[in-house]
Amino acid sequence: MVVVCGFFAIGQEGKITPLNIKAERDSIIAPLFPPTAIKDSIANDSLVTDSLNQKPPLLLDKITYKAKDYVKLSQKENKIYLYNEAEIYYQDTELKAGIIIMDYIKNEVYAGRMVDSLGNYSQLPYFKLGSNIVIPDSIRFNFDTQKALIWNSRTEQQAAAGALGSDAMKVYAEITKKENDSVYFLSEGKLTTSTDTINPDYYIRVRKAKFVPKKKVIAGFSNLYIADVPTPIAMPFAYFPLSVGRSAGVLMPSFGNDPDAGYFLQDMGYYVPLGDYADITLSGDFYTNGSYAFRTASIYTKRYKYRGNVNLRFENIVNSQKGFSDYSLSRNYNIQFSHTQDTKASPNSRFSASVNLGSSDYYQNSLQQRNLPNTQNNTLSSSISYSKTFPNYPSVNMSLTATHSQLTSVATDDDDDDDNINMTLPTFQASVERIYPFVKQDGVKKGIIDNINFQYSVNAQNRLVTNDEDFFTSRMFDNARVGASHSIPVATNFKVAKFFSVSLGGNYEDVWTLETYNRSYDDVAEEVVIDTVSGFDRYNTYNFSASIGTTLYGTFNFGEDKKIQAIRHTLRPSLSYGYAPSFEQFYDEYLGEDGVEVQYSRFTGTLNGAPSLGQSNSLSFSLANTLEAKVKDKDSTKLEPKKISLLSNFNVSTGYNFESDSLRLNPLSINGGTNILDNKMSINFSAGLDPYAIDNNGRRIDTWNIDNGGSLFRLTRANANVSYSISSDMFNKKDDKGRKEEDEDPFDYVAQSGGRDDDLFGRADDFNSNPIRKDDKNADVENPIYGTKIPWNFRLAYSANYSNTARQNEFSSHSLMFSGDIELAPRWSIGGSSGYDFKNQGFTLTQLRFQRDLKSFTMRFNWTPFGTYKRWYFFIGIDSSILKDLKWENRSQN
Repeated sequence: MVVVCGFFAIGQEGKITPLNIKAERDSIIAPLFPPTAIKDSIANDSLVTDSLNQKPPLLLDKITYKAKDYVKLSQKENKIYLYNEAEIYYQDTELKAGIIIMDYIKNEVYAGRMVDSLGNYSQLPYFKLGSNIVIPDSIRFNFDTQKALIWNSRTEQQAAAGALGSDAMKVYAEITKKENDSVYFLSEGKLTTSTDTINPDYYIRVRKAKFVPKKKVIAGFSNLYIADVPTPIAMPFAYFPLSVGRSAGVLMPSFGNDPDAGYFLQDMGYYVPLGDYADITLSGDFYTNGSYAFRTASIYTKRYKYRGNVNLRFENIVNSQKGFSDYSLSRNYNIQFSHTQDTKASPNSRFSASVNLGSSDYYQNSLQQRNLPNTQNNTLSSSISYSKTFPNYPSVNMSLTATHSQLTSVATDDDDDDDNINMTLPTFQASVERIYPFVKQDGVKKGIIDNINFQYSVNAQNRLVTNDEDFFTSRMFDNARVGASHSIPVATNFKVAKFFSVSLGGNYEDVWTLETYNRSYDDVAEEVVIDTVSGFDRYNTYNFSASIGTTLYGTFNFGEDKKIQAIRHTLRPSLSYGYAPSFEQFYDEYLGEDGVEVQYSRFTGTLNGAPSLGQSNSLSFSLANTLEAKVKDKDSTKLEPKKISLLSNFNVSTGYNFESDSLRLNPLSINGGTNILDNKMSINFSAGLDPYAIDNNGRRIDTWNIDNGGSLFRLTRANANVSYSISSDMFNKKDDKGRKEEDEDPFDYVAQSGGRDDDLFGRADDFNSNPIRKDDKNADVENPIYGTKIPWNFRLAYSANYSNTARQNEFSSHSLMFSGDIELAPRWSIGGSSGYDFKNQGFTLTQLRFQRDLKSFTMRFNWTPFGTYKRWYFFIGIDSSILKDLKWENRSQN
């Protein structure tokens, strides 16, 4: 507990912090100093005894006291008067103040402040009893009963650990009666989470209250004041829990009206801590038209071991009324689960999970749209894995993984049968460490023989393809595919002429399956009949490969006196050859239509497919490029030039098929990327160039495109992605350490599971869980004016995909997205996100955001002005988690 009284705050370590409290006159009448106190004062020596031959009181020889100006010991009144920097030490009690008067017969002490001729107070009492410290305006304390009267006391009660914002509850009272160490009675008290306890922007006024530190405040009539103005929000009695740590409690709901679902209560629930490492939150929504929703959220964590969370959501959505033509009933659900394990907990084994699955239209049709960006996400994905390593040589790695991928954009009421869900339940993988049979384990590998190595790996899967209707039913296993693949690669490498690296290798693969498919032609039905043959079957393949490559450097020097001193071009050419025989032994024939023989493999349609029919004999070429520059540093104290990347990568690849009768040259593939403008802009691109022409049906023909009246290469595809971010931080001056004045983005936030990690698709409407600004939002800013230094940030993303394989000459996607924020004042910001789809000629999801920081309060307004998710949200409430139920929010619905 942190005790705050008078002008100072005392923390758990006993540190004193000034609070800038306004001077006020004492509201109590202290015992008067005798008129002759100064005249009769004695030397400032606590060891001097009275010259009268009287037996001193029992406690007198146990008290050590002193003062700067004078000490008056009155045997007649049995009192000690101390003035200016007065101090008394008695057993474990320590008292310092401007004025101290002690009655050593009653064992009672009074301490107060000093006041000068201008009415300014100084030397507030400092009272320490054991480990408890109090610094009030004035105090009267009895050593025997341990009771005290304290004037203008302030106490700070910390909230549960880990909560966001300023969560400490400040308790102020004009008069406090200390009954014992655990019970205090307050008169004319104020409860607030505001940092300023003298002039708080809001507080709850209580006339009388019982205060139990770190546990609770029980008050009589209480009402809310905002800026010292009483509001109609009042309660005949109140209970404020102040428990340190987590405690069970009711979650207050939000009330509102939906034009389709009627009146509602949202987020009504209960919070329960589960031991020291976990908790659970149960909540629900209820609508007058019969719709309802239930949610559970649990977080668990154990330091240096693991952490994770589980979210289960279910919604029963009723549209219209029974008997009407537009009546419908739908049920949506969503399951989220994440688990991460500390790497130190178990170095040789690891379990991790990231799950986000459920109804494909959950985010689009949810009764409570909490995360606007998730409505634009068209994929839900999940992965649960366990891995184990056996470290003894040769080491073995094993893993068991379950995956899930679900397309949400194809799921509508009319096409529930579309197979939009792919799962593996499970995937088993194992691999043995690379083994060098001709050299010792720790030996040096030189030459072609020493570098010969081989491995063993296995991959076994049970793959499912299903849809929303069959999900989590037995029908989802009807089309399951089970299979395994065993692989043994053998390779070696060596140098040729010092500068060329040569690699030789081969791979043997053995494929297993539990069912195959025979095919025959039915003349009556005039169709191919597929018969499933259950039972174990297998085939094996092998191939050979070789490659040679080198690295070339080219440097262009311009002189050390130039701004660009040098440019270095790095080229990495590589030539590869691959050969695989034909595996005709795994193919059969049947008589098709008109008696034509058709070749097929019984392994076609299995998990790993069929082996290749026909020999493979090909040569491939690739060229990788990077471009770097040495630039003179703007800082004249730097002795070395600065290295920057002009082109991060630029790759060109193609191939030649020796076995093909025509079209032997493969299309040219180009891709590259770079970061410019001090890494603020990222550019990535790719393209496909085909040297062959196409006929009128869009099929490639064995004719060079240039001979067909075209260019040397025909552009078949192209893709470009550009992202750019800029902020006012880029223009701030740097400090001595090279850091800018504002390194953190105050608008940074964390996307919910399944969403984006930026706000190009908008920002969440869940105001209760939105993080607050990273800076001190409660800082005392009297004049919130920035002038010319207004913080801002801007993000831009451009994406285009072009297709021209058959002269369609069209953009499959073409869009520009942008978002930004402007902080007009330290507590006032506006922002927005939008975009334009050039292909569909319309704006993408557009959102405007307004936020006002009212110190202890936050006011937000989010507005989507048009589109499918057109709506607005308004929220105002207290930031502190202790009083977060003091809020008001309103919203529109679709």
